[in-house]
Amino acid sequence: MIELMQSGAYLVGGREIIADGPDAEQAILSKTGKKVTKEEAARQTICYGILENHNTSGNMEKLKIRFDKLTSHDITFVGIIQTARASGLQKFPMPYVLTNCHNSLCAVGGTINEDDHMFGLSCAKKYGGVYVPPHQAVIHQYAREMLAAGGQMILGSDSHTRYGALGTMAVGEGGPELVKQLLNQTYDINRPQVVGVYLTGAPVKGVGPQDVALAIIGAVFRQGYVKNKVMEFVGPGVASLSADFRIGIDVMTTETTCLSSIWETDREIEEFYEIHGRREDYKHLAPGETAYYDGMIRVDLSRVRPMIAMPFHPSNTYTIEELNANLMDILDETEKRGEVSLDGAKGPDGAPLFRLKDKVKNGKFMVDQGIIAGCAGGGFENICAAADILKGASIGFDGFTLSVYPASMPVYMELVKNGCAAAIMETGAVMKTAFCGPCFGAGDTPANNAFSIRHSTRNFPNREGSKLQNGQISSVALMDARSIAATAANQGILTPATDFDGEIGKYKYHFDSRIYANRVFDSKGVADPDVEIQLGPNIKDWPEMGALPENLVLQVVSEIHDPVTTTDELIPSGETSSYRSNPMGLAEFALSRKDPAYVGRAKEIQKAEKSRMAGENPCQAIPGLKEIIDTIRQDYPEVHRTNTGFGSTIFAVKPGDGSAREQAASCQKVLGGWANIANEYATKRYRSNLINWGMLPFLIGEGKLPFKNLDYLFFPDIRKAVEEKADTITAYVVEKSGLEPFELGLGELTDEERQIILKGCLINYNRVD
Repeated sequence: MIELMQSGAYLVGGREIIADGPDAEQAILSKTGKKVTKEEAARQTICYGILENHNTSGNMEKLKIRFDKLTSHDITFVGIIQTARASGLQKFPMPYVLTNCHNSLCAVGGTINEDDHMFGLSCAKKYGGVYVPPHQAVIHQYAREMLAAGGQMILGSDSHTRYGALGTMAVGEGGPELVKQLLNQTYDINRPQVVGVYLTGAPVKGVGPQDVALAIIGAVFRQGYVKNKVMEFVGPGVASLSADFRIGIDVMTTETTCLSSIWETDREIEEFYEIHGRREDYKHLAPGETAYYDGMIRVDLSRVRPMIAMPFHPSNTYTIEELNANLMDILDETEKRGEVSLDGAKGPDGAPLFRLKDKVKNGKFMVDQGIIAGCAGGGFENICAAADILKGASIGFDGFTLSVYPASMPVYMELVKNGCAAAIMETGAVMKTAFCGPCFGAGDTPANNAFSIRHSTRNFPNREGSKLQNGQISSVALMDARSIAATAANQGILTPATDFDGEIGKYKYHFDSRIYANRVFDSKGVADPDVEIQLGPNIKDWPEMGALPENLVLQVVSEIHDPVTTTDELIPSGETSSYRSNPMGLAEFALSRKDPAYVGRAKEIQKAEKSRMAGENPCQAIPGLKEIIDTIRQDYPEVHRTNTGFGSTIFAVKPGDGSAREQAASCQKVLGGWANIANEYATKRYRSNLINWGMLPFLIGEGKLPFKNLDYLFFPDIRKAVEEKADTITAYVVEKSGLEPFELGLGELTDEERQIILKGCLINYNRVD
């Protein structure tokens, strides 16, 4: 089904793979009659050409990218624009789309959600942007329909910013990277490696895009095969897939931890643009005659079967047939893995809180809820296929529920016109408007101990809305819309869509642009500086942040040893996101589901820094701090409040998997965080968020940690180390007996990133006085 090559590979003529090795160049010569070097062949990928066209550095090894367009949703655009305004923003220098698909339900927190929407509308008018009101489209569907273009690049402040199937290289990053683009700065990265995804065959009936995506994720995630690389989809199997099918695979590439994606394009994609009235935005893309890839994933589409990603990660994959055949063993394995993810949480009876084996009734696994939604599940073909499978069925009158969210109002309208919406509703299922809520815990939260199957993007712990700290636990498995529909038709008994023996039709899609023309505000790039920005009472400016001092004294206030820590664990999603426009308000929720003591500990050590900045003695702010400073001064007598800052740090093995939300870093920063210490960072975007908020992204070797939670760490001459690009930094654990040294590093930093850290944050770096 999935094969990972353990070396690089050449793709000749778009159809023949030659493994890298001593005989590769001769084999290519015999096939093509041309001699080609690896360096020349690397320039023949689709990815290389697009990056070259967007690079402003003149050096293809050190890229400085300017994107064509930007897009954000209502969890992130307020912070982005507020940050850019603090740095002198006058006009959006490129098309910038502000969608409202995450906090669409104006229910939690009073007026604050709609206040943010009105902020977005007024900013689109003032700075020359596009504003998509709530319920019209989820961010990525609007971008597919109205924004993507062949050969272009889009930067979005949502991690699932992926439009590669349409020929657009798109990157999901933290908000500060969009701020840089708004301020005419660049996205600075080393040229990424490119991994080919070579597709052959065609999917069998009942297999959908989520099945293919989960199969790939399960094969590559744990070994980091594509981490921070670009996935380039090629091969004869591409032609067997519709545009919607390709889009459904493409959006899930985020869960592999790749940087971006791109696909070869053909008549199928040209037709997609024609349907959407944008024929001129199509561009034929294909690798050159001989292209070199740093890795190669072979996917035989005909061998993929309906998949399920069990809690609590999209990489915990099995075929549904395999799960049903080995039910108790796999459920037991999942429960044990879940205990690790949930830190061994126990229920009132002392038994593990997370239980799945009690879902087995008469040898069948019973599901409580089905959801087809968002940028992954809410596509036209997914819902049409689900309707065909559900036609004439009943989801039953017991506990099982099914909700379907089309990804945009144009998709919804076509489903109404072709009868698929009616077929779904006749079963007892509910059709809802475009909304990302089920994906991040703001809609359709299941009952306690319930199990939900979803064609959405993630199934991290508590992401569906349950609250572990309140004893509430439910869980999500990812599946394709087709198998969700088959399960619903079977009234909650887990069922693969390959068991469905009826017909799944092919429906023609007609895009009606009048919906957006009648509702979406599009400035056409014309700014109106006279517009007054509408600020609700919850929208607050960023607090003042100081520059990096000469020395740092940091207290470790959280220590996380999970194999991977998600951004949802660093700053929970769900109703907490209602406070995303209030930096201090949102910070109160930082690590609340992972380490509830974190906020109090961070605030306590922050007292010392606040005291120092006020010209007072920081040692008087916190009991016991004087003894720490006295110990440090035995070896560093020059340490003084004028040259030494105070704050907090956390340790995590591999933080930052998942969402691009900058708040995972900014919440730590506003609570006095100066650093993270990690064995590695799960994604580039989280590390970039740390840097852009002036936090030191320390790396420490795997093994026994030299410090423990609540220890104080001393970093002498840290400012000098950043300025002078030190490879290794010596820090100290402050023990009663004295200073115990240990070493760590910062990894590669660009000159601009170093300046941002030295200034204290991106706002300070760009501030216009």
